[in-house]
Amino acid sequence: MKRTAILTTGILGLAMCASVSGEQANLPSHTIYHGGNIITMEGDSAEYAEAVVEKAGRIVYVGEKAGALAKFDGEAKAVDLEGKTLMPGFIEPHLHPSIAAVMLPNDTIAPHDWNKPDGIARAAKDPEAFKTRLKASIDERARAGEMHFVWGYHPLWHGPLGREMLNQLAPDKPVGVIHRSFHEIYLNDAAIDLFKLDQADYADNPQVDWERGHFFEGGWLALVPKIGPFLLNPETYKQGLSMMTRLMLRNGITTICEPGFPSADFAMEYGLLKTEMDKNPPYDTYLIPNGTQLYGMSGNSNEKAEQMMRELPQKYDTQNIFFLPGQVKLFADGAIYSLAMEMKASYTSDEFAGEWMTPLDLLQQQQSFYWDRGYKIHVHANGDKGIQQVIDFNREDQKRNPRDDHRFTLHHMGYFDDAIAQQASDLGIEASVNPYYLWALADKYAAVGLGRERAENLVPIKALTSRGVPVSFHSDFAMAPAEPLTLAWTAVNRVTSEGSRFSQDQRLDVFSAMQGITINAARTLNQEREIGSIKAGKVANFTILEHDPFKVEPMTIKDIPVYGVVHRGEMAVNQKQLLGGDRDAHGCIASAGYLWCAKTNKCERPWELAKKEQFENTIEAFDKFCGN
Repeated sequence: MKRTAILTTGILGLAMCASVSGEQANLPSHTIYHGGNIITMEGDSAEYAEAVVEKAGRIVYVGEKAGALAKFDGEAKAVDLEGKTLMPGFIEPHLHPSIAAVMLPNDTIAPHDWNKPDGIARAAKDPEAFKTRLKASIDERARAGEMHFVWGYHPLWHGPLGREMLNQLAPDKPVGVIHRSFHEIYLNDAAIDLFKLDQADYADNPQVDWERGHFFEGGWLALVPKIGPFLLNPETYKQGLSMMTRLMLRNGITTICEPGFPSADFAMEYGLLKTEMDKNPPYDTYLIPNGTQLYGMSGNSNEKAEQMMRELPQKYDTQNIFFLPGQVKLFADGAIYSLAMEMKASYTSDEFAGEWMTPLDLLQQQQSFYWDRGYKIHVHANGDKGIQQVIDFNREDQKRNPRDDHRFTLHHMGYFDDAIAQQASDLGIEASVNPYYLWALADKYAAVGLGRERAENLVPIKALTSRGVPVSFHSDFAMAPAEPLTLAWTAVNRVTSEGSRFSQDQRLDVFSAMQGITINAARTLNQEREIGSIKAGKVANFTILEHDPFKVEPMTIKDIPVYGVVHRGEMAVNQKQLLGGDRDAHGCIASAGYLWCAKTNKCERPWELAKKEQFENTIEAFDKFCGN
């Protein structure tokens, strides 16, 4: 990623670089940003400043432009924002580079469109379209003796899947179809043979269906270490991390955190992540140790796992990778995308059932263990029963061993009610939620799985904020796109992928939503003294937007273009896309009128194909004919 230092008075001007050491010594030591909407995200409402001054990657002044010029005249270069909006750098407090590295370079066949760095992976909305796309993916990219992964499958859109179907589509090519939740996988015979899996090793695992080649929740966790060398293929993994870096800049993200490191192989994941971060991309990466994974790696010992955690910062911290000391990630119930979250009331179909990712006796043991050692505990919990169980365990710990400012944090929180929100408030529990669940799942889950009342009230954020619970937003990439403005937009509007407007009483105001991707996201990581708002003394991380989210129609917030970022005082700008450069994931050039057609297995101009095949010249008819 090329870093661009702007040394002119105009933000769109060409960068000018001194060529000799003497000139470098005479360069101004400060940078003044002015001429736009500068939103500090300090206080309880949108506050604006006329100017911000940065020196050596730190903010040294926030206030009036005249004061900045008077104080730093002769010491600063000026950056004119030319009407753009400068905000604190967006923060992703729960994002998985390991998932990005697997998902981005491989084929995506999901229920909704996905914006990838190289184009759009179009949605497959029914079983026929999914099977057609999956066959095309296997025919085009799968190879004998090499693992081929496809991500995005969901049975409610794509119908049943299993080993038998995959064997028919790929009798000799190893194929693994990863569920939309990334908590499940389906393997064909060739993949099972390639991995050298033995049925006897999974005979006692209730979360493995060997006949269907289906490994889910605990079965998936048991499988991942065995398939790590294939899942974490260094060549494609590096490519995926590089693609992730492009997404971070595109969406204005200057800080990411992976809660739950590692997912499978510590040395390999860290080494590959460090290779990407050594390129000095315009963001920092924080890591929270995976208490459950390190427990297994340490011979099922919490004591040994915790000893390893204490040593991680000194051993592995770099200039832009930081293990967060005194923090740990644990796991309660299953994935909302799998309808495996633990629910108090039963699902509307016997097809779905709650699953515990961690046996409850071990979860309680781990919560108490880290609580007593003063850790900030992050727990993955999705369903109201799962969340309630985590809260009940913590309530017992608080009675036994009271702690102030513990910042125990629940992550995801797919479904809960006012009673749970009140308990969280009473116990000082905080939240990092994924608003995107409502957009992606509410319509489908209203019809299947949850029923209308629960589905239309997924992630009721205002139940938390109205009770004073600090709330941040995250994508849990790739459970949602790594697009902070999209997360804020969903929380503000509560509109679904089908255009439904559900639980409008839970809509947030724009300021509260923007807190969720700035200052509150920093708080989730215990980093609010360093990042998350524009204040003297903090790190000079900024996101530059083309428009002010407080001055546009709320329904357009997600569409605000990100001009670029300033990361630790250095600017990186999104390059404008050139005509003809808008290829989608199949290489089709939209600006030239081409769209992918799964049936013909090539890029087509819809009007030309409609004439040739004699169907109506509409995009709906095109998609139906092509099975897209």
